[in-house]
Amino acid sequence: MNIKSKATEIKNKAKEKLKKEVSDIEKQTDLTDQQKVDKIITIFSTFCAAIAVQPIPFADVFVLTPIQGYMGKKLADIRGYSISENGAKEVFKELAGLVGLGFLAQQLAIGAYKTVLPFLGAITTIPLVFGLTFGMGRVMDYYFLKKIKGEKINKDDLNNIFKKARAEGKKTAKDNKEEINKRKKEL
Repeated sequence: MNIKSKATEIKNKAKEKLKKEVSDIEKQTDLTDQQKVDKIITIFSTFCAAIAVQPIPFADVFVLTPIQGYMGKKLADIRGYSISENGAKEVFKELAGLVGLGFLAQQLAIGAYKTVLPFLGAITTIPLVFGLTFGMGRVMDYYFLKKIKGEKINKDDLNNIFKKARAEGKKTAKDNKEEINKRKKEL
């Protein structure tokens, strides 16, 4: 099986599992919207970290970006912002560009860990990808909240939110290591 078909298989399997797990979170009445957002961001960060440790060099951006776009769609649904899944992917790409080249650098680092430094991969990739996805989830949530209110989106605010949330996500990854490993085995 070639890299592209393996990456597609992993992406499809992950999206199927995610859809089952998060299908109705936005409709739950026992959680606040913020609790729903927190749950979505943690679930997607967990799945993305599990996917990233799969031995598919440099395919991560093609696998993770659509899944992170799907996270954006779920966040938009919770916040009441109407957007398609493809629209959410575009928002993700736009916001990734706004938070700077750190996003690209992290994708390159993930690829390097799998090819040049594979012995460091599992140790470093999980918190790196979990933190990245966690940070992007927080940035997307901020974006949707601002859009709903018709307020201006400030690039500096986006960067600050991303940096703080990415750091929080890296710490949270350690707490979710068992769940990440479970998801890794399912993929």
